[in-house]
Amino acid sequence: MRNLLNRLTGNNAGPAVREEPTVTPPLNNATEGEPTVSSSDYNGMMELFQVNPSFAGPVVTPETAMRVTAVYASVRILAGAVGTMPVHIYERTADGKRRVDHDIWWILNQEASPQFTSASMWEFLLASMLLRGDGLGWFKRNRLGEVNGIEPLPRNHTIIEKRDGRLRYNASLDTGFKGIDQDDVFHLPNVGFDGVSSPSVIGLAAKQGIGLALAAEEYSARFFSNGARPDHVITMDKTPTQEQIDRIRDNWLKRHTGTANAHLPGMLVGGAKVHQITMSSEDAQLMEARQFQVTDIARAFGLPGWMINANEKSTSWGSGLEQMGLGFIIYSLQPHLTRAVQELNRKLFRDRRYFAEFNVAALLRGDAKTRSDYYKAALGGTQNPGFMTPNEVRGKENLPPIEGGDQLYTPEGKSNADAQAAPAFPGQR
Repeated sequence: MRNLLNRLTGNNAGPAVREEPTVTPPLNNATEGEPTVSSSDYNGMMELFQVNPSFAGPVVTPETAMRVTAVYASVRILAGAVGTMPVHIYERTADGKRRVDHDIWWILNQEASPQFTSASMWEFLLASMLLRGDGLGWFKRNRLGEVNGIEPLPRNHTIIEKRDGRLRYNASLDTGFKGIDQDDVFHLPNVGFDGVSSPSVIGLAAKQGIGLALAAEEYSARFFSNGARPDHVITMDKTPTQEQIDRIRDNWLKRHTGTANAHLPGMLVGGAKVHQITMSSEDAQLMEARQFQVTDIARAFGLPGWMINANEKSTSWGSGLEQMGLGFIIYSLQPHLTRAVQELNRKLFRDRRYFAEFNVAALLRGDAKTRSDYYKAALGGTQNPGFMTPNEVRGKENLPPIEGGDQLYTPEGKSNADAQAAPAFPGQR
């Protein structure tokens, strides 16, 4: 009834205060704090019982995947980039938009909840979306329906169900199981969202690549733990005694260990010879496979290999820092940012007046010379009409405004206000 009255009266300040939904316990009868998985969630059940190995052998889960440095670096870069970007609140106006001071700004930029800073909250949501398919956050509301905090919900502790066209989130919290309506949950889905949940990057594209990386890393670790291959071998024509073997080895190490002895000539007697051991083709292929998996995993997460320190000689995203940053924002971050702000706007504001935006300008600042050239053109330094005022430029550099700095430059040396007040034709009064 209250929802209906709000719709009829146009009250869009926030979702109506509704009765607490009936709590449905998890389908696998887990206790509080334990992972909750629906019996219809195939990937979740396989992960819960650790029976979903990759073709290479190792079991790939969000926890084991993060042991691969390429996965850790990809998640850290994407989640960290979103966590460092401020979220601004704007109001639509007749001539565009203007930034406003809104109460929700503190929650989105400083403190999401008593346990989470806003940056940690955004990193949690992005990492959960990449590794588990969905990033979930609970909008905590007061009695007036206003959001006063966002509490991240672990995806493996939450069951998502669809009932009568609406989503219902059954979360396992420290205080017990709680059913939460879709209007009170920030749901950041991944590619492949079907209206209820979405697959993770691991389950959708990177499972086999991560499994192969884990297998190659385990093979390399066991190879070195069982006795690494020496670089040189000393052979003799006759079979030496154990005492002779020990003496030759000790003398060789004593005379050729350390930087001071790096270039001393070796001296062997009794027909002894030194042979250098080169890398076998199998070892070379293993190194190439490990390097390829780094690039393959980065590709699955939507990152170029150079961003996670893969040894790429070139990039098609441009050579300058600003161009590479622009490519990263457009091709890697923008899809995640768009889904995030649309979810925020439709559940926080629920009208056309206010909306939130991520400020990506901090990632596109470039160097001092690039910014200087841009500001010169913006102020009209190329004898063209300026499109930014001095105070707007100073604001972007976190500098205070100056008197008379709110006028745009025109080639005639007049401000736009003076130009509009001047006669339209020469000689006109």
